[in-house]
Amino acid sequence: MGCTSVTEVELRNYVKQHPEDEDAFQYYLSIVRVKPGWVKVSTPEQSLAEFQKRIQANEHKNQA
Repeated sequence: MGCTSVTEVELRNYVKQHPEDEDAFQYYLSIVRVKPGWVKVSTPEQSLAEFQKRIQANEHKNQA
């Protein structure tokens, strides 16, 4: 992938279509990781706990 400017969606699509391009994949991850709300989990249990927290927060927000 060259040094042209692309949108995040274009980059994501490129990464999907070119899974062998590790540099593009790592660059995409670096963009996604700095987004607000990003939570790194290592296990399915951590994922479930995070989903439950977000669902509860959303339900609480909708009741207010």
